[in-house]
Amino acid sequence: MNTENFYADLPVLQNFADITHSENFYAVPNNWAAIITDIEESTQAIADGKYKDINLLGACSIIVILNIVGELEIPFVFGGDGASILIPSKFIPEAEQALLAVQKLAADEFNLKLRIGIVPLEAITSSYDIKVAKLRISDNYVQAILRGGGISYATRLVKDQATTVLYSPKQQNSYAIANFSGLECRWQDIPTRHEEILSLIISVTAPSQSQIDILYREVINQIERIYGQGVECNPVISENLQLAFRAKNLSSETQVFAASQSWLKKKLYLWKLRLINLLGLFFITFNIKTGTLNWGDYKQIVSEATDFKKFDDVLRMVISGRTRQRQKLTEYLEKKFQEGRLVYGFHVSDRALMTCLVFERDGRQVHFVDGADGGYALAAKNMKELMKS
Repeated sequence: MNTENFYADLPVLQNFADITHSENFYAVPNNWAAIITDIEESTQAIADGKYKDINLLGACSIIVILNIVGELEIPFVFGGDGASILIPSKFIPEAEQALLAVQKLAADEFNLKLRIGIVPLEAITSSYDIKVAKLRISDNYVQAILRGGGISYATRLVKDQATTVLYSPKQQNSYAIANFSGLECRWQDIPTRHEEILSLIISVTAPSQSQIDILYREVINQIERIYGQGVECNPVISENLQLAFRAKNLSSETQVFAASQSWLKKKLYLWKLRLINLLGLFFITFNIKTGTLNWGDYKQIVSEATDFKKFDDVLRMVISGRTRQRQKLTEYLEKKFQEGRLVYGFHVSDRALMTCLVFERDGRQVHFVDGADGGYALAAKNMKELMKS
């Protein structure tokens, strides 16, 4: 039975709160596989100031898979220091080689260790479910929502010393290659327009799925009550988007596309990016129209296609707000934690980072958002410490 179009054919939800209703989710076919990637020892790498590179490699592991499946729609979630992706099994051999190329890039260019694992659904569904829904974020981006515990279980299998070797791709030739086209990292860090950027992870615990749903609904309502909905707390707004020209902002993309090239070729690629951005700045400033795109609208298109709220067995958000809003929210979360209803972790920064996947300027695109200086990775660390306590 051909299940390749399983995800493409799913109905599309319109409201974020719809993700708390079980009937909106569908079981992923058993002849699919889960790809899990993450940076090992990311806390140390963040302390060394490599957070932008960590984000970029998480996005790299998504783009190489999207370029393999082409027009086919598949679910993926960016997690800051890695990603969760679901693919039909027929793509596994190609996916393995592409991910090995990303792993090599991480080691050679960024001195980082990318962990990769591909777990067949059969190895997951004997213990947990992986269910998926699709949520409309903008005209150009539909986001995957993953739940059922299966992604968390697959992550444990990939990270656990006892099982990691079972799911690690094997090198088949001397050099694996990957297609990174569509990946961009061309914006400056985005300053908060309020007082701070909050990176937040929340995991609800309850005996039954219906109780879990109810509590997540309550949590989402509470966050929206405190921070507002959508645009009010989106850290990416068009007024705050500035194209980058400094080497420190453009070096990550340069290292991906000019990997293993000479110093001169890297310099030339960096200048190419500066010229592209200079042209982009001119087009945006003067509302130039090319084809069907009015460049005056481009920053708005970008800000609408961000993944600042998402769900993959845990609720993740990067939101812009005020200190007292965070204090109000953490008081509520702490109370629920003390009642044994949830665990949470957060990290506070003064700006956000954005890594982009752009297939068409006025069409299919997604902009991955994380808090600067550690964002999701430090929020996850904070959550683990709370769980231990």
